[in-house]
Amino acid sequence: MTEVRVLTGAALDAALDDVAALRIAVFRDWPYLYDGSLDYERRYLATYRESPGAVLVGAFDGARLVGAATGTPLADHADDFAAAFAASGIGLAEVFYCAESVLLADWRGKGIGHRFFDLREGHARALGFRRSAFCAVQRPATHPLRPAGYRPLDAFWRARGYAPLAGAVAEFEWKDIDRIEADRKPLQVWLRDL
Repeated sequence: MTEVRVLTGAALDAALDDVAALRIAVFRDWPYLYDGSLDYERRYLATYRESPGAVLVGAFDGARLVGAATGTPLADHADDFAAAFAASGIGLAEVFYCAESVLLADWRGKGIGHRFFDLREGHARALGFRRSAFCAVQRPATHPLRPAGYRPLDAFWRARGYAPLAGAVAEFEWKDIDRIEADRKPLQVWLRDL
């Protein structure tokens, strides 16, 4: 049976290399197509080590981490999100950011995604946040690597109370698995009141 639990502090820190490996594996697939490296992941995940408001929700099969979801106050990512939120009238300090949810394929469809959101949103509420956001990469429907029969997660996110925040699109750069160079991708911000 899979155990899903919240990790903070030293337990969060101890799991970050496993989270990095999960991000590289899961985000390699559609729609992210991420060609990641452990060095980059370690730098990126340092935010969660350094933020006192950070949370990591881990899904464990025995001692093995098979899924992870992270979150931190959005203000910890101010450089990445300031432009996306500029016209919204919503201050970054008001929002908790549910960053990634990565789960190996054999554990999907078992309710773990809901637990990821439940526990991160509960953490956000305990910190006094009343809004939660995440962002999702936007890829054209005609992209040559889009798998046949792909179903986006929009219905899942809407059922949890999230909706796209009009005009709030962040941009992040990474190298796709089929490219030589990294380039910028648009990511739509989704928001809900907690």
